[in-house]
Amino acid sequence: MPVRLKKLIGTVLLVLLVAVYAIVATIFAVAQLAESGPLVHLAYFFFTGLLWVLPAMLIIKWMVKPPRAKAGPQL
Repeated sequence: MPVRLKKLIGTVLLVLLVAVYAIVATIFAVAQLAESGPLVHLAYFFFTGLLWVLPAMLIIKWMVKPPRAKAGPQL
């Protein structure tokens, strides 16, 4: 796969990841943490604010991985 295509796909995936993750994290917070105190909210948003980095790192790692060399004739 060409490098430019991988970077385009990775960029689209990163934008979708951040958008979907933010919506899901906020919906969960509104549904489950409505009665909680400010420290619980702080801890939750701190944790979820860092958690999206893990899948993003995998996408970026895939994006920057060099393409496989084509198998040529063995001498």
